[in-house]
Amino acid sequence: MTAAHKTAPNLDPAEAKKFDGLAASWWDPDGDSRPLHDINGPRVSWIEARAQLEGKAVVDVGCGGGILCESLAERGAEVTGIDMADKPLAIARQHAVERGLTIDYRKITAEELAAEAGAGFDVVCCLEMLEHVPAPEQTVVACAELCRPGGTLFFSTINRSPLSWATAIVGAEYVLGLLPRGTHRYDRLIRPEELTSACRKAGLEVLEVSGLAYNPFSRTVRIGGRPRINYLLHASKPS
Repeated sequence: MTAAHKTAPNLDPAEAKKFDGLAASWWDPDGDSRPLHDINGPRVSWIEARAQLEGKAVVDVGCGGGILCESLAERGAEVTGIDMADKPLAIARQHAVERGLTIDYRKITAEELAAEAGAGFDVVCCLEMLEHVPAPEQTVVACAELCRPGGTLFFSTINRSPLSWATAIVGAEYVLGLLPRGTHRYDRLIRPEELTSACRKAGLEVLEVSGLAYNPFSRTVRIGGRPRINYLLHASKPS
C-alpha cells in the first residue's frame, strides 16, 4: 500500500460544498461555469492530439458536472468521472442521459478508486482539481496508480505567482465576476516546478508543460508558451 492510501482522506468538505452550490448553473455556458465551457474545447483538442481516445478507458478525476467527460465520451472514450460533490454528479448523470451518452459517474476519491481498481485506465485526466485539495501531491500519486503502464496523464492547474493572484483571483473573481468569489485560494495554487516534481516522484515522465491563456472578453483560448497563470501538464507512465 502506498503513502497515498495511508493518509487521511484528501478532501476539503468546504470545497465540495462550494461546488454543490454551482451545480444548478453548471451547464449554462454564460453562467458561473462560463470559463470552463470556453476552455473545454481547446483543452480537449490538446488532449486528443496527444492521446488515443477512441475505445480507451479514461478517468476524469474531479469531473464536476461532466463538461470534460461528455467531450471525451463523444470522441469514443469509455469514460469514468469521479467527484466528491453530490449535486454536480447528479447534474452530470442527468445531462449525460439527456445527451444519450454512457458515462460511469461515481462519488469516490482518486485514492479510493486507485485502491479499488488499480491501474485500470489508459488515460487519466485531472483538470482544475489539484488546487482544491489539501494534498495535491497525494492526488498525483493516486492518478499515477490509476494509469496503466504505457498510459498517459493530463493535469491542469494555476501557477502560484503574484500575476495569478492579480488575474485569476482578484480579476476573475472580484473585478470581472467570471467566477464566484472564493473559488480559488492563493495558498493552494501550484507552481509548475512543484507539479513537475510531484509527477516525477510518483514515477511519471513529464513530457510537456504548456501555458493556457484565456481572454474573457473575446472568450478565446491559446495553449502554448510559458505557464504564467493557467497551465497544462502532459505526463506518461513508463511501460
